[in-house]
Amino acid sequence: AEYGEFQTFQHYFKQINLSSWAMFQSDIGFDAPEWLTAEHMTGTTIMAVEFADGVVFGADSRTSTGTYVANRVTDKLTQVSDKIYCCRSGSAADTQAIADYVKFYLDLQENETNEEPTVEVASRIFQLFCYNNRDNLSASIICAGWDKIKGGQVYCLPLGGMCVRMPFAIGGSGSTYIYGHCDSTYKEGMSEQECLKFVSDAVAIAMHRDGSSGGMIRLAVLTKDGCRRLNIPGNQLPTFWEK
Repeated sequence: AEYGEFQTFQHYFKQINLSSWAMFQSDIGFDAPEWLTAEHMTGTTIMAVEFADGVVFGADSRTSTGTYVANRVTDKLTQVSDKIYCCRSGSAADTQAIADYVKFYLDLQENETNEEPTVEVASRIFQLFCYNNRDNLSASIICAGWDKIKGGQVYCLPLGGMCVRMPFAIGGSGSTYIYGHCDSTYKEGMSEQECLKFVSDAVAIAMHRDGSSGGMIRLAVLTKDGCRRLNIPGNQLPTFWEK
């Protein structure tokens, strides 16, 4: 029943948007440009990496509508539980809806069990929505956080709904530019500061190369003590590769 409601919800709003746009085009009498009609996409660079005490997240802040930058300061790091966050890429509407559903179910579980949900449980709920709706949604998620059972964990959920734990994960359109850099730079046992540098450097390179990534870098360090947020403004991005 819940899955059916979710399908109906998505279908209803897509129909409303399509019919409204058809009436708007009819009123103005011409076809509007692609940047006005395209879906809001977090065509993006997202990243997360495990370290001994938790995880480090990173993401750019650009949301685009076709070739038009709709938002320069988007926050793509979304909290779904006290110590679990997700990084979102794909359709902004789809990923926000999925994150809201996951947050609801994790809150429900915590209230029923009086225990904090685990990162693996959160990632499997993300997988349930992404896989069951893979033909209707455009959503690529990185789910990461800390729990008392396995410590810091990073789970990657690319388009289609596969879910796999990885020591670090990258996603979004900008990730295609940094696979080589990440593979050559990553090393096991990095400290928190090394992970912050690893993430900020990688996201900065992707933003430099990818037209759908840009703005500022948002970082987060998540440990058993909670989440600490950091920002790197656009005029202070790392440019080590230019030297």
